[in-house]
Amino acid sequence: MRSEVLWPSIPAMLRTVARKRGDGIAISGESGATHSAEGTSQPDQVSWTELVERVDEAARALIASDLKAGERAAIWAPNSLEWIVAALAITSAGGVLVPINTRFKGGEAAYLLERSRARVLFTVRGFLDTDYPALLAESGKSLPDLAHRVLIEGGAKDDEVGWDAFQKRATNVSAEDLAARVATVGPDDPCDVVFTSGTTGNPKGVVMSHGQTLRAYLDWCDWADLREGDRYLIANPFFHIFGYKAGCLACLMRGATIYPMAVFDPGKALEIIERERITVFPGAPTIYHSLLEHPDLETRDISSLRLAVTGAADIPVELIRRVSERLPFDRILTGYGLTEAGTVSGSHPDDDFEHIASTAGVPWSGFEVRTLAEDGSEVGIDAPGEVAVRGPTVMRAYFDDPEATAEAIDAEGWLHTGDLGVFDADGYLKIVGRIKDMFIVGGFNAYPAEIENILLDHPAIGQVAVVGIPDERMGEVGAAFVVCEGGSSPATDEIIEWSRGKMANYKVPRRIEFVDELPINATGKIVKDELRNRLTNA
Repeated sequence: MRSEVLWPSIPAMLRTVARKRGDGIAISGESGATHSAEGTSQPDQVSWTELVERVDEAARALIASDLKAGERAAIWAPNSLEWIVAALAITSAGGVLVPINTRFKGGEAAYLLERSRARVLFTVRGFLDTDYPALLAESGKSLPDLAHRVLIEGGAKDDEVGWDAFQKRATNVSAEDLAARVATVGPDDPCDVVFTSGTTGNPKGVVMSHGQTLRAYLDWCDWADLREGDRYLIANPFFHIFGYKAGCLACLMRGATIYPMAVFDPGKALEIIERERITVFPGAPTIYHSLLEHPDLETRDISSLRLAVTGAADIPVELIRRVSERLPFDRILTGYGLTEAGTVSGSHPDDDFEHIASTAGVPWSGFEVRTLAEDGSEVGIDAPGEVAVRGPTVMRAYFDDPEATAEAIDAEGWLHTGDLGVFDADGYLKIVGRIKDMFIVGGFNAYPAEIENILLDHPAIGQVAVVGIPDERMGEVGAAFVVCEGGSSPATDEIIEWSRGKMANYKVPRRIEFVDELPINATGKIVKDELRNRLTNA
């Protein structure tokens, strides 16, 4: 890894690559955002030259809308061609992108807009029957900084402006004025503020610069072996760094074609893979599980697939084995990353199923990674500790939050992640959960990811999530939410008794809850707070 970064900024990168790729296809995907998972509309195919023209037009419209360099502009919309155009236009105008989770309700989105003091919002009306502007209005927030609301899709009302009308503002700004704005954007300027999921308290805005982002995801491209001409199906949401940075920006840097997918549907994904000869399809473990279980898998020609990238603390080894045996990927990679730093560690291309599934690989070149005890001392091999990271792509600060920044980054520049990790003797890092997810049973630390991986060996268990619950005698004990394989549920006592033979007694779940499915957020992670609340409110 460590290719030379040739560009000072994201807009400079786009224009340099586009000059080389010219009439090649940059993006092939549905325009707009109202298409459902079953949509059958033909994709728009946009060349690299056309992409720059569309981005430049939108960037000039932003400048005409008085977006100044360094000001924030938000996007609250699903994956689409226009999402990419809007994001690249924001950075081309010298602005700072603020992506917003499409699953957020009005109050949650309003918090991010208010906190970031966003001047412009790109959004939609009608995606999955949701009226995003109406949700925002229902929040009751006045949002005095929000001067412009642009509808990517859906009719504009009141103080909103439609996409076409917005683009017409570009006539008020010359190409020379835009070129001058692009030329002022440098590697140390902020390119985005991506808000964390808010696992503790309110979400915090992670500020990343152009130089840090280009460095981090050029390394990602090298690690993944993303190639010029690859065809990359992006089901990971653009509001998350997996979809936007390891997806869109990685494709732009490498000259690969982007295929945006607004709503993941395994049947439609298989159709696109076959029709478009998709070569790259990263995603959460649940995405691959859905492909393997879909009845169309055996009838679709998906032989073009070359690269899979996934990551989670609790990937079943058997799932990786099945992906390797039944899907035609040449390379299956897993890694560990976070919004505050990008990807920190990753597997080797020749790692076995066990290492791919149960570890996050080894730290990348340029990163220092430690596991620390509560007193800040480094723990030894095979001992769990908080993962701390130091390197060039670690964020400099949370947006306008010096107190939270000081809590996360110490005086020596170490980012304290809140994740619990274990290094083995070969230098592989295993993420065993979040510090807040760890629970203490009679004085012993219990790590949900470790328990989950053991439970997944049970022949009747397809998916599982473990949380800690209060217990009068032991302080806390484990509760397991189980999705069964094959539709039949074993007895609760049978699972508990089986567990006693597989793990230390304090790790054995005392309570088993059978569920049809686990609550999953838009990035494919299990929402454990929701599971805890089910037991607390029962």
